Formats: sequence, structure tokens, C-alpha cells
Amino acid sequence: MRKITEFFTLLLLLTIIISCGSDEKNPKEDKSIEKPNVVFIYLDDLGYGDVSAYGGDVLHTPNIDALASGGLRFTNGYASSATCTPSRYALLTGVYPWRNKDAKILPGTAPLIIDTKQMTVPRMLQSKGYHTGIVGKWHLGLGTGHVNWNERVSPGPNEVGFDHSYILAATQDRVPTVYLENGVVEGLDPNDPIEINYKNNFGDQPTGKNNPELLSMKWHHGHNATIVNGVPRIGFMKGGEKAKWIDVDMADHFLVRAQNYVKEHKDEPFFLYYAMQQPHVPRTPHPRFAGKSGLGPRGDVIVEADWCIGEFMKTLREEGLLENTLIVLSSDNGPVLNDGYYDDAVEKNGKHKPAGPLRGGKYSLFEAGTRVPFITYWEGTIEPGVSDALVCQMDLLPSLAVLIDAAPSSEVLDGQNLLSAFLGKNEIGRGELVIEATGRTALRQGDWLLIPPYNGAAVNKQVNIELGNSRAPQLYNLTKDISQIDNLAESMSDKVNTMMQEFENIRGEITPAEPLKLE
Repeated sequence: MRKITEFFTLLLLLTIIISCGSDEKNPKEDKSIEKPNVVFIYLDDLGYGDVSAYGGDVLHTPNIDALASGGLRFTNGYASSATCTPSRYALLTGVYPWRNKDAKILPGTAPLIIDTKQMTVPRMLQSKGYHTGIVGKWHLGLGTGHVNWNERVSPGPNEVGFDHSYILAATQDRVPTVYLENGVVEGLDPNDPIEINYKNNFGDQPTGKNNPELLSMKWHHGHNATIVNGVPRIGFMKGGEKAKWIDVDMADHFLVRAQNYVKEHKDEPFFLYYAMQQPHVPRTPHPRFAGKSGLGPRGDVIVEADWCIGEFMKTLREEGLLENTLIVLSSDNGPVLNDGYYDDAVEKNGKHKPAGPLRGGKYSLFEAGTRVPFITYWEGTIEPGVSDALVCQMDLLPSLAVLIDAAPSSEVLDGQNLLSAFLGKNEIGRGELVIEATGRTALRQGDWLLIPPYNGAAVNKQVNIELGNSRAPQLYNLTKDISQIDNLAESMSDKVNTMMQEFENIRGEITPAEPLKLE
């Protein structure tokens, strides 16, 4: 009997040792995180230095900072592109945008650029029982190119994996200036049908170009067509008066929709893509935020966006969802001050550095174009910290596939499974990444960034941002030279040649390109 007792005692001890022998769990084997909710909070034109957690000391973003301090703040987190539509395409599909010739800045009348049979983040999550929703900016095209805005518009978000969609079609500065819910314009009076044209005006209706006396915001370049709420837009619109949005209410409007989505679907696994419109132009803060930043409307809408994020997080907490929700916060591209309107963004910027220590900005191949705030947060699962892992937004699709044990796609994905890095289990990120800016591409590889020779102006004078164009190659060690001051291409020609060959193996032959004309 004694030997039998000793045997079972030894067996019990071995069981305890085995069960405690490893602190490193395979995320998809951990039953406590089975089918977590997933939320993407995606801002528009928010720069690396616009978030105080990333070193900004002029503009304060306490609610984004709380996510950063309570989660994982990535110092090498990238959008795939320096402009919005391509980045959003990559975020949802896991595919480089330069593989799709239509993944470029789109007008409000552009057809849907995601194939309705293509794997997307929401479609993959749907396959595992998730309810999926989008609230906010879309800008990936709608319909097939001949949209009748007075009927249900299709295909759109609902045809690429979203169960529910509540969106603005393109951008706040483009027509149509209406909200669509599941493809239907909200509040449309059938007796006042909408007509949209991006080339020709409808008769002699007022425009920003011809009627400056009607404007509450003066246009600088491109934004001089139909006037809505005193703001001149890109493109011409007629009708739909009762359906038009009120710009200063947009942030609140989307916040309430995002909060309601969470409350309605809290009892089932859900995915919410909360695509905020700030701080994209036109910057129209609600009056309660006007003047709060001291930096003009651009700073004010960032303060407003930060408040919205705080209110949204409060809802998740009140509904008891934070311990079962993975939150990813990032931006579609880097910052820009004057992007089409005179709104004091330049004059009142003061000592604030929207790009932080980075060079360039929106539209640029320099780092500020694509290196953006990137935070993952999951209360009780992700340990607070800072990661230097090289990660990209298009890595989220294959990483989430592993998390929920889904087959991501039978198609080739450019995104990589970096789940362990996103959860803070290690700092093993990508080995290389191709970044894109208005048709031009560059290669980030380890510590290095190679920008091939490109024709075209060095600076876009409309937005006063360096584009990264040079007739000679550029090579930077980003670990030692984050501000890209010292071009090492001439002194390290062998490194340039090696990287160029590796780059062309991924991208194909690199040809000089003129930068895209900005509207």
C-alpha cells in the first residue's frame, strides 16, 4: 500500500511540474482567448508625432496614450502606403496595394476595388462565427462604376465580408456628402434624388471657385467644387439635401454608431472596423473642441478623436468586454498640414512636430509617410510594453487567422503571421517590407531602407512635403539615423546593389515614376 501511495504522489508531482513547466502558450491553444472580439481603430492622416505616447510634447492624447501604456506600442509599425485607399486595401486583404492597379486615391464615384470573392479580414472572421461591422470612412469604391445613389449601392462593404456597414463613401472632402447604411443613403428624400459628377457641374449651382462669399472655409488647392455646409468639396453634387451630413457632428455620429454596435453584439464574437475620419481635411471639430489644442482645427480634431477613443473604450469597459477584446489602433498614413484648405494648420502648428523625428509625411517614401502609431491592446493578455518588431497592417489578417484557427486564404498573401509579436510574446517581426507612395515603392529590410532613383520633384509644393524622389539611390540605416539625414548609398554601393536585386525579386523591375498629381 505504501508503494502505491508513493507512486500516486510521484504521479501527482509530475503532473504539476508538466503543467507549470512552460509560461509560453500557443495563443490558439489557450482556451481563455478562444474567439476574442477584434476591434480596429483606424485614424486618417495621424502622424507618428501626433500621439504624445510617441514623444510628442505639445499635443496631448491621453486616451490613445492609455492604450499605449496598457498595451504594446510598436516603434516600427507601418501602414503599407503613404496614402489612404492603398493602406485600407492592404489592411483588409493582407495584400500589397501595388499588386492592384486600382488601389490608389479614389474619387467618390470609383467602383469597388476589392474583388467580392477575395479573402478579407471580415470575411475570414465571418467564417468562424463572428458578426462583422464597419463604422466610418470606407474609400475603397462602391458599385461597378455607374452608381445610382438613390437605390441600394452594391457591391460594397457588405459584399466583402461585413454584416453591417455604416459609412461615408470616400472622404469628408469628396462628394457624395451623405452616410450609407448597408448600401442605402440614410435619410434620402426620393423627391430630391442625388446626382454626382466629378467632371461637370450641374447648371450654375454655386461652387467654391465661383462663389467664395458662400464659404466658411477657404480652399487652397483642388477643393473648389460643390459647397456643402460652407465647405467646398472635390466633385459636384446635386440633390439629397435632407441626407447631407453635418460636418461638425461627424465624430459624435460615428462614435454613437460604434458604441451601439458593441452593445448590440456583445453576446457574440464580433469584429468592428472603427474607421475614424480625423484628422483628414476638412478639419471640422465640434464647437466644444474648437480651440482646445491651441494648434488650430487640425490639433482640435485630434483632441476630439482622442476623446472619442476614450468614450469608446469606456463603453467596452462598461460592457465587460476588455478582457476578451483585441484592439489594434493605427493610422492609414502619415501627417500633412495643408492638404487642400486654409485652416491654420500651418500657421498655428507652432513647435508641434506631427511626424516626430521622422522625415517626410503623407505622400512620401520617407519614413513619415508610412511609419505610423501602431498599438495592440488586450487587457490581461498583452503585457504592457514597447516593441521594436517590424510589423505592417497587412500582417493582421494572417495573424488573426492563427489566433482564431481559421484558414486565411487559398490565395497568396503578402501579410505574415506575426501573432506572437502582436501579442508581445516576442519581437520577431518581418525581415523586409515594401512600402508605397503614389505609385513609387521602396524596400525596408532589417535596419535599412532603400529608395530607388525616381524622377519628379523632390518636394510637392502644394502640401510642402518631401516626396523622397531623387535621381540617385538613397540608403539609410534607420536604427542609427531615424531622421534619414545621412544617405549612405554612395559609400555602400555593394549594399545598394544587393538590396536592389532583392527588391526587384519581390517587386519586379523598378522604373522611374512621376509622383501622382495631388488634388
